Amino acid sequence: MPLHIPPAPAPALRSILTALSSPTAIREAPTPALRAHQGPLSPDHPLPVHVWDDISQAGPPRTRLAGWRFLVRGGERALATAEARLTADGWTFSRFCDGPYVVATERALQQSESLAAPYQPRLLSVPELYMLTLWLHHDTTADGADGMPAPGDLLVPLAPAPPGIAPHLPQRLADLLPRLARRLAPTPLLREPA
Repeated sequence: MPLHIPPAPAPALRSILTALSSPTAIREAPTPALRAHQGPLSPDHPLPVHVWDDISQAGPPRTRLAGWRFLVRGGERALATAEARLTADGWTFSRFCDGPYVVATERALQQSESLAAPYQPRLLSVPELYMLTLWLHHDTTADGADGMPAPGDLLVPLAPAPPGIAPHLPQRLADLLPRLARRLAPTPLLREPA
């Protein structure tokens, strides 16, 4: 089933397009692939980025929208990501990024296209674990900026994932939660023999 990619807010997309058309923004980007690329660059796959701040809190996950992330394509491949964030003055370009999550995001999106059920893709960041996941939301008609993860939603941890969490393996939120909680549990202190 194809993924149902939510539309990004028009001002967020405009801020990304403005940054991509700015030679200064590209030249100063901390992304060698963008600086070296010859030819047009285009934003692709807008994904709302939600942050799960306190995963140790009991109850259903509480997330907040942090921005929108776009894959930046140069030809057929993703070279970087571009992010827009909401400020008091509206949506603004935030930054370009490169690194392993660019390839991991593209791979997870491609893998998710072959799932039997339709999903709306989002990104879910878990700062406490230095973890980023592709969040496959079951409600394909939902506003990508709203909502909380539901027990039946799938999370696809992106590589590099924390130890003990398999990257690129779609898992139901309800199944992944116990493993995430174990990752946060304090390790017992070893006592020295008397």
